[in-house]
Amino acid sequence: MSSTPRPTDAGPGPTRRTRPTGIFSVDFRWLSFGMFALVFLAAFESLAVTTVMPLIADDLDGWSLFAVAFAIPLAAGVVGMVIAGNWADRIGPVPPLVASALIWLIGVLIAGTATNMGVFVVGRFVHGLAGAAVIVPLYVIVARTYPDRLRARVFAGFAAAWVIPSIVGPAVAGLIAEATSWHWVFLGVAVLALPVSVMVLVPLGRWREELRGDRSVSWSVGRLLWAVLAAGAALGLGLAKDLGDPWRWVAAPVAIAVVLVAVRPLLPPGTLSARRGMPATVLMRALVAAAFFATEVYLPAFFRDTYDLRPSVAGAVLTGAGVSWAAASWLQGRLERVSNTVVVRIASGLLLLALVMVLAVSVFTLHPAIGFVAWTVAGFGMGFMYPRFSVAVLEQSSTRAQGFNSAALSIGESLGGSVSIAITALVASVFALDRYDPEFTVTVVFAFVALLLASRIRPPGVADR
Repeated sequence: MSSTPRPTDAGPGPTRRTRPTGIFSVDFRWLSFGMFALVFLAAFESLAVTTVMPLIADDLDGWSLFAVAFAIPLAAGVVGMVIAGNWADRIGPVPPLVASALIWLIGVLIAGTATNMGVFVVGRFVHGLAGAAVIVPLYVIVARTYPDRLRARVFAGFAAAWVIPSIVGPAVAGLIAEATSWHWVFLGVAVLALPVSVMVLVPLGRWREELRGDRSVSWSVGRLLWAVLAAGAALGLGLAKDLGDPWRWVAAPVAIAVVLVAVRPLLPPGTLSARRGMPATVLMRALVAAAFFATEVYLPAFFRDTYDLRPSVAGAVLTGAGVSWAAASWLQGRLERVSNTVVVRIASGLLLLALVMVLAVSVFTLHPAIGFVAWTVAGFGMGFMYPRFSVAVLEQSSTRAQGFNSAALSIGESLGGSVSIAITALVASVFALDRYDPEFTVTVVFAFVALLLASRIRPPGVADR
């Protein structure tokens, strides 16, 4: 589906153009609060899982599926996002938002009540399928209801919604798991899911006309099939490490090739070749996600195994990154005159520097405080550039393509993270070390490639400011 640039400040309704507004003004207050609450809840669940996953793997005897448990929700999310994007463009963002929230709740309950690793992975699949889909209608809602000048602040607000769960979430999750059971980390999230969903839906009634879909947008069964193929190949890549030699070295390249072929119809044309503008923006987000999230999933286990830190303390490493992510997102929202390209150049450089520091901590067994500082720097880099990816894509999207392009941005992120986690696990299985040097080396490579491509997010003919 092609996309064309949209006029600026094209928000609906005369009141939005004739009186001063902010994201917490009377026009947007409850919608902003509701969306931020939904992101807050998703943030806590995501960070909590990362913190307690080593305990889950121990309790359910599931270390063989450790990487898969992280990779499968990312892979499943590709399918969910394609459905949500197509649905949002054709019907509007509200129906896919409701459906995604309900299915996500079911998945959380399955994971939270699992008694073996197989059932837990099924729960991760279900809530991964729907959890990733939630963000697509939220992006479309932002595009349809907020004026252009407020969008960077809304996306900064999404990042800010990670602050409290980033500060207390990992430590609280660790304490809950130590005091009771890791099951309650999931079940507690489930209790809050329904009221938070209501907070989002009630204020949307005033924008019914703006949130209507375009019935001329057809259902794309073909794109859905490509999404299933891409997700299956990504998951197959995650399982390749468990095959014996030489079969894993046959299966892994085949799986990567299938992912690259299958994902092409799901992304803007030219994404895989880093064509300037929107395609390169989508690819950049995939690369930095691959670098950051594949590092994040191993950090709590790294600090526990290397320094014998308790889960609550090891999980605290995620806190610094969450706070700095939110602070950097707030900062970029106030730097409206600084171009997206400049912001991404600076931020991708910071991310690479931070991951090199993490690798050095692992290789030389440096003091864990250095790793904590490095991860805080990584969070700042991600928070500084992540909202700009969303802003850049929406600026270049026609109304009837907002769902597709928002889905493409998130699909790139999910597949980037999923493929990177699978590759790190595969490389680690080759070296069979009681260390995390191979995993962190792979993520440094992803960050380096991202830095090389950072300048290409600038659309052709647009100069940096």
